[in-house]
Amino acid sequence: MSDLLITNARLIDLETGESTPKTSVLVRNGIIESVDQSKVVAPGVETVDAKGAYLLPGFIDCHVHVTAATFNFAELSRWSPFYTSARAGDILSGMLSRGFTTVRDAGGADHGLARAQKEGIIRGPRLLFGGKALSQTGGHGDMRGPGEDLFQSCYCCPGLGRICDGVTEVRKACRDEIRRGANHIKLMLSGGASSPTDRIDSTQFSLDEIAAAVEEAEAANIYVFGHAYTARAANRALKLGVRSIEHGNLIDDSTRNLLLEKDAFLVPTMSTHEVAAEIGREIGLPESMIEKTWEVVEAGKVNHAKSHAAGVKMAFATDLLGQMHVYQLREFELRNLFQTPLEILRSATNVAADLVKMAGQIGVIVEGAHADFLLYDGDPTQDIDVVVKNEENLKLIVQAGRVVQNTL
Repeated sequence: MSDLLITNARLIDLETGESTPKTSVLVRNGIIESVDQSKVVAPGVETVDAKGAYLLPGFIDCHVHVTAATFNFAELSRWSPFYTSARAGDILSGMLSRGFTTVRDAGGADHGLARAQKEGIIRGPRLLFGGKALSQTGGHGDMRGPGEDLFQSCYCCPGLGRICDGVTEVRKACRDEIRRGANHIKLMLSGGASSPTDRIDSTQFSLDEIAAAVEEAEAANIYVFGHAYTARAANRALKLGVRSIEHGNLIDDSTRNLLLEKDAFLVPTMSTHEVAAEIGREIGLPESMIEKTWEVVEAGKVNHAKSHAAGVKMAFATDLLGQMHVYQLREFELRNLFQTPLEILRSATNVAADLVKMAGQIGVIVEGAHADFLLYDGDPTQDIDVVVKNEENLKLIVQAGRVVQNTL
């Protein structure tokens, strides 16, 4: 971490959408020391003249799989962990170049990758990891085909999830992930597109198993989030204290009411469904996966708009796999179907920070927060294409106080 002074920036207030010109931001040891409209003098500190560009916090993607260099999770589990880490480094670097300074991994990343990023060994966003996602036998984290019996249980082997059945196994799996430093616990609560033997509309884990996971997470002062598509799957989890519902394409008003009642979050991942449906055959997605995706893509557009209109808290997320990672900024376009540019920017900054329990530390430009910010040639609160066309408009990326990209 280094000391840094940004001068002459136009600071965007994400609460009001207004911007303040001639703002200076002073960074010490990766933390914002001051945000000031007066002239700041800091001898010996690296200084960057923003030239009036628009300054906002670094983005947060709340659902990524940084080890998923392939969409085939069964194949991924057979890769060398060294090869997987090398591929993950490339994925993380791409995310940072698109303006994401923090990401929440939803299955696959571990303490080793997070440490490598923190120490600067690999280039990428701050990595909030949960280790392996928890799945029941035959659930969304079980990538065995119907004719396979052996599940590779080596923890160091790459892969999305681990299998646990019954309250005792769920508790042990949670405690093991917590021991390894997990920032959160992920449960597979319904079927999904990438798993070979379950159905989208299935429910997974018993009520007692879900409650046990929530209890273990709360004991460690972390939280549980859940993969769920349907109202039936989501509602069971929300009633038991799960903090966020991922995807949620097939929820209904009963789920929206529970999300509001529990002050929980909905985390749509529109881009992965849209991209998979559009180019799935071109990039070699299995036909079964494409068919499952078509079941949810249009329903998601309708239901996410209804959830936003109802006042549900929605965090930014993508869930892209394999060759699809490069479409990460597509999510901004898709959210623009029902959210204003300012609302989308909030979902990727302060709303996301609240979800991951880092409010005031990331997703804001205030004294005491991590120095993660972006400079754009154009006002993204007026036109979200300023963000989408990042190669043209993104002029500076600062992550943890370090200038990682500068084209001013």
